[in-house]
This record gives sequence, C-alpha cells and structure tokens, in this order.
Amino acid sequence: MTLAPFTSDHEMFRKTVRDFCVKELAPYSREWDEAGIFPRELFKRFADMGFFGIHYPETLGGSGLDYWYTAAYVEELAHCRNAGMAMAMLVQGEMATPIIHEIGTDAQKREFLMPAISGTRIAALGVTEPDVGSDVANLKTTARRVGDDYVINGSKTYITNGTRADFITLAVRTGEEGYGGISLVLFPTDTKGFSVGKSLKKLGNCSSDTGLLFFDNCRIPVHYRLGEENQGFYHIMTNFQGERLVAALCAVSGSQLLWDDTVAFCKERKAFGRPVIGFQVWRHKFVELLSQIEAARQLTYMAVDKHNRRENALQEISMAKLVACDLAQKVAYDCMQAHGGAGYMDEYDVSRAFRDLRLLTIGGGTSEIMKEIISKCIGF
Repeated sequence: MTLAPFTSDHEMFRKTVRDFCVKELAPYSREWDEAGIFPRELFKRFADMGFFGIHYPETLGGSGLDYWYTAAYVEELAHCRNAGMAMAMLVQGEMATPIIHEIGTDAQKREFLMPAISGTRIAALGVTEPDVGSDVANLKTTARRVGDDYVINGSKTYITNGTRADFITLAVRTGEEGYGGISLVLFPTDTKGFSVGKSLKKLGNCSSDTGLLFFDNCRIPVHYRLGEENQGFYHIMTNFQGERLVAALCAVSGSQLLWDDTVAFCKERKAFGRPVIGFQVWRHKFVELLSQIEAARQLTYMAVDKHNRRENALQEISMAKLVACDLAQKVAYDCMQAHGGAGYMDEYDVSRAFRDLRLLTIGGGTSEIMKEIISKCIGF
C-alpha cells in the first residue's frame, strides 16, 4: 500500500526502466566498476529512452510528464546495480540541468539544455571546491567581468562527469564575499585555459568519473550567465532541492533492493542446520528494517508530492534526505552482517552497496547540514 498516486501509466514506465536496467546495464555493472568508468555511449542510450527529459517540456525535447515519473525512474535505477553510472545519469538529467530550464534564456536552453536532453552533450555541476563543500557561500573560484566576457580562475573538485563533460553548470564568485556575490554560468569545457587535473579514485561509486578541475584565465561570454549577476547562491539552494530529493529516492530504493537480496540470501544460507532466516533475531531484524524503509519511503513520497505541486518543500525534502540516507547506512551494515563472511567478499553485491550507499549522507548536503536546515524551518 502506498500513498503515492502512481497510475497504470506510471507503472508501465517503471517496468520499462526496470527491464532496461536489469537486461542492458546490470550484467556489466561489475566490469564497469573494475574499469573505473562506463561507456560514454550510455548517455545517448539513456537519452533515446527518454530518461533525461522526463519532466522537461516537449518543446525542448522532453516528455512533459509529472515528477512522479521521475520518482519511478530514480527508484528503478537501483536495479542497474551500479551506483556510479546511475549517479552520472542523474547529474545529467536531475542536477546539472534543471536550473537551466528554470531560469535559462531560450538561447541557453537551445545551446545547452536540449543537447543534454538528447544525450549529445554531457553535463556536470560545478559547485564544490578543494576548500569549500557545504559552505557554498565561501566559494573562491572567480569570474571577473571584462567587457562582454567573464574571465574565470579557480578550481573545483569531486565533480561527477567532470573528466568528460561538454559543459558545466558552474558556480563562480562575481562580487563581494559571502552569498551575495555568487553567480551561475554555463561553461563549455572546450574553453581555452580549462584543464582536468585528474580523475579522483573513490571508496565507492567507482564507475563514475569524478574530476579535479582547473580554470586558468578562461574567457566565456557574459550571455552564458544563468539568471541575474550575484543571485546565484539562491539558485543553487533551489537546485539543491531536486538533488536532495533524488538522493532520498535513491536511498529508499537502494535500501529496498539490498533488503530483498539479503532476505533471499538468508533463506538459502544455513547455520546450525537451518536457514539463517529461521532465527528469530534475524527475522525481527528484517521486520524492523522493512518497517523503517517503508516509513522513509512515505516521508520521501510526501516530499515528492509537494515538489510535484511546486510548493515549498524545503523542510520535507531535508527530512526525507536525512532520514532515508541515514537509514541506508544502517540497512547496508545489517545486511552485510547477515551475509557473514560472504558479505565481505567483493563478488557479492552487498559489499559494493555498503561502499556506494555511504556517499548518500555526504553528497548534496551532509546529514548535519540537513539537521541545520530543518532546525531553521521549525524556528530553532
């Protein structure tokens, strides 16, 4: 039983996503993790399936569907069993591009958003810097106005799709210190002076490229700025809501898949002459986890509902991300424990899930930041 208004059309779309993930992606998941990269061609494949344009209007090459389709898509991506590839695709469709649709000019949408929806240009979101993570208001990368251009200097780090992006939705400092001096620009990576320092090696999400990027007197036209100058901080905070809602959906679906896998394993694995699932301690543990997953799902769906109706969902989204992403850590820990020694072996999906899910309480705003946002929402 779910409170979400999924129709038969939503469920048909969900099945399309799941079948695609199970048949065309999951068989290569381990290979891509070991290689540390997945094929670039997958961006075009996802685009051809319509996954990058779900909630964008048809005039831009999208499908013009409601956000519940996006929720179904994000949930089913867990079945590709490759968090790095899934994250890269979510950056393309749900993190680097929504702000272009929200505040971009028609020309910007034609040059950047439409090619991203069609999969012909890869997008990245460039906010985090070597010394600036959650403290966005203190970012250092500068964009100095020179005539009709901006000259950009600085660096960004932990940028998903960073080593092969065709453009970056980039946060820069155009004014005074603090949140009042930040702008957003669309930055083509073929700009002179741009370079990729290296692809960063990570604990999990191993198949996604994560770049350390440098900007050395990079000149771009002022008309690549998104929105008004020095108003970028507010746009970034708005954009974060979609990213955090996606994280909550990923946490719930990832937890559910891990629970399903582990219950199946414990029905087969025997200890002291009987299946592990036959021990009360594990039966109760699985009941507890499933109840918590369902609670996190309904909290997340409440946030999806408000977001879909374009209402202010700051508190609900922050709560959903906090609860669902923290829960995913517990589910991963307990499911690995239930596997015993097998869970520590790389050949089992649970060991990779244990590493991959760890990112969820860090990326897009840490759990600590979520608590601070919620505290402000309720007047503390």
